[in-house]
Amino acid sequence: MIIGKVVGSVVSTRKNERLIGSKFMIVEPVPARPGFPNPVIAADSIGAGVGEYVLVVFGGAARLGTDMENAPIDAAIVGILDDPEDFR
Repeated sequence: MIIGKVVGSVVSTRKNERLIGSKFMIVEPVPARPGFPNPVIAADSIGAGVGEYVLVVFGGAARLGTDMENAPIDAAIVGILDDPEDFR
């Protein structure tokens, strides 16, 4: 799990049928971390917005955290930080 800042969104009109209705956000890890792509595209089922600091999980945890066990996702936003002052 990492902390990241939402910096944008991704729109895809053509995608795998298991992704229809999904929202995808561009998240930059905070602080930048070696070994993690910068930025990350993450499925968002909780309604995060640009500028918010979020918790992002990867792999199987991403699919479970979004109730999309059979979807081809590798990263998902599972929480929005209430007080991100320490990460700015």
